Amino acid sequence: MIKIEHRRGVPSDSKAIWDVLSDLGRWHEWSTVYPEVHGLLRIAQKLTIKEVFPGAEPTTITPTVMDWVPNEQIIWTISANAGLVKRIRYIEIERLGEEDTNCILSNGEIWDGLIGSGIGKRRRRQLQKGFEQFNEDVVARLEKVKAGTAIAEGDRG
Repeated sequence: MIKIEHRRGVPSDSKAIWDVLSDLGRWHEWSTVYPEVHGLLRIAQKLTIKEVFPGAEPTTITPTVMDWVPNEQIIWTISANAGLVKRIRYIEIERLGEEDTNCILSNGEIWDGLIGSGIGKRRRRQLQKGFEQFNEDVVARLEKVKAGTAIAEGDRG
């Protein structure tokens, strides 16, 4: 098993971050790592996602949503090669303090399975750069939402 993750402080409340993350239909407007996402954020829901990690060929994955908790996390899984590769992708929001004005945004992936760990190790640099880019994309989107030049899920009437 190998875990690859990026964490970043975000000067925002957890709901604002969640509103950006949970609006899968708008990821194409801001995410360079996942420029196409189709499906609903529901447990056991299959998603279709185009992944574009730095230095890697774009691929389309069809993960299953395993869990989601408003203002806290999204988890999806992928199993490939007859279960020889297992991936658990997570995006987590951690509140810093009771006032919920600053958070840590973590996103990463756990690679497991008979050959999954080896693949994850070989792709570590690409994945790390992609997870860092994803966090930066989220922060840039939050800034646009706060400035009123973009909307997020919670802004819809």
